Amino acid sequence: MAEPYLGQLDALVDKLELGEVGRDLECRHFFGGAALYFDGKICASLTPVGLAVKLPPVPRQAMLADGRGHPLRYFPAGKVKKEYVLLSEPVAADHSAGESFSGRASGMSDRNRLGEGEPTRAVW
Repeated sequence: MAEPYLGQLDALVDKLELGEVGRDLECRHFFGGAALYFDGKICASLTPVGLAVKLPPVPRQAMLADGRGHPLRYFPAGKVKKEYVLLSEPVAADHSAGESFSGRASGMSDRNRLGEGEPTRAVW
C-alpha cells in the first residue's frame, strides 16, 4: 500500500529539484505512506490523508489561519500532529511552492536543524 506514495513522493522531490539543496534528502516508507527525511529527520509525509509538511510555528499558524493547510491527523480519532500542516489540495498541487521548501532546506544551519532556532527562510 505504501509503494504508490513512495513513488509519488520521489517524483515530487525530483520534479521540484529538492535534491539540489546540497543536503541529505531521502524518501522512505512510512506507515502506509512515504516520508521525506532531511538530514535524517522527517520533514514531510505523503499518506492516504494527503501531503503534510513540518513547519515552524509562525508559518504553520499562518497556513492554518488562511486555509492553505489543515491540522494533520493520520486517523480520524488520532491526535493532531502539532508541528505539521496537511496542505490543502490547491497548495499541494502547486509545485512552484516547492521552491520555498527548497530555500528553507538550503538556508538551515546546524543550529536550526537541531531545533534550537527557526529556519532562516519561510516555507510556503
